[in-house]
Amino acid sequence: MKAGLTRERLVRAGAELADEVGFAQVTVSALARRFDVKVASLYSHLKNSHDLRTGIALLALEELADRAADALAGRAGKDALSALADVYRDYAHEHPGRYAAAQLRLDPETAAASAGVRHAQLTRAVLRGYDLDEPDQTHAVRLLGSVFHGYVSLEMGGGFSHSAPDTRETWSRTLDALDALLRNWPDP
Repeated sequence: MKAGLTRERLVRAGAELADEVGFAQVTVSALARRFDVKVASLYSHLKNSHDLRTGIALLALEELADRAADALAGRAGKDALSALADVYRDYAHEHPGRYAAAQLRLDPETAAASAGVRHAQLTRAVLRGYDLDEPDQTHAVRLLGSVFHGYVSLEMGGGFSHSAPDTRETWSRTLDALDALLRNWPDP
C-alpha cells in the first residue's frame, strides 16, 4: 500500500479523474491505475466503485454549495438569481465530471446529510426576494433547478452550438425571463 492514501485523497483524485474522463468512467480500478497500486489495496479506504462515486458526488455538492453561498452573500432579487445560476453553469464548465456526479441519486439518509440540503436552502433564500408562498416556492425551486440543469446539460452536450446567438446571450435572456416569471408568478 502506498503511504499517504486516504479516503479523502482517493475521492479528490476520483473527482479529478471524473473531470478528465467523465463521471461514468470512474471506478476503483481506474483509480488504482492512477496511483499505480493494486485494486485490493484501495478497499481499505473504499467499499466499491459506488462508494467512490458517492464520495465524489458529496464532494461536488459541497463545492457547489460553498460557491453558491459565497456568490449570494449580500445579493437579492435578480442579482441573486443570476449569481446562483452562474455558479451552476460555471462549475459545470470547469468541472464537468464533478457536475455530473452532483446529479447522482443518493439514498435518503446520505442525501439528508449532504450539502444538497444547503442547495435547497440557498435557492429558497434567493426566492425570498420574490414573495412566493408555499407550495409555489417549492414549485419555483424545482423550476429553477430544471432550467439551470437543462440548459447546462444541453449547452455542454453541444445542443446550442449550431446556431446564433451565442449561448451566453441566451443564458442572460433566460435569466431575464426567469426573473420576470418569478416576479409575476401565476395564480393557481
